[in-house]
Amino acid sequence: MTSRFQVVPAAYVICCREGAAGTEVLLQLRRNTGYRDGHWACAAAGHVEAGESVTEAAVREAQEELGITISPTDLTPLTAMHRTHSNGRPVDERVDFFFTCRTWQGDARTMEPEKSEGLDWYPLTALPDPVVPHELAVLELLRTGTVPPILSHGFGRPENPGK
Repeated sequence: MTSRFQVVPAAYVICCREGAAGTEVLLQLRRNTGYRDGHWACAAAGHVEAGESVTEAAVREAQEELGITISPTDLTPLTAMHRTHSNGRPVDERVDFFFTCRTWQGDARTMEPEKSEGLDWYPLTALPDPVVPHELAVLELLRTGTVPPILSHGFGRPENPGK
């Protein structure tokens, strides 16, 4: 019997607000994480834990990484992304669930300073460089208002059904 293909699920919260230059997103500069350190990324994101729904993971990650409280009803599903690093390592086969959020309680702040070099708001039209590539793909689609319900990334060809 062959083993089934498995993916690692993760939840991403894109905190949004309206600014002078249009929609702004909250990004965090990664450090000491072992993955894309020195890149800007969604301020709250992480793996779904055993026994946890993706929505529960998103709420938990926002609390752990930003110190904010989000109601599950304030999360708006944006897209799901199936991605690979094409290296054959099971840990690098992923399915990512992206949510936007415009309402929360508390002031967003860096809760894990050992993993973050900064936290700031950026207009979608002027993102910092570099941004984690698969997250940048989602943010650029968000900027243009053309986010399909399902994306793939890293498979060597764009596959964006629903466009």
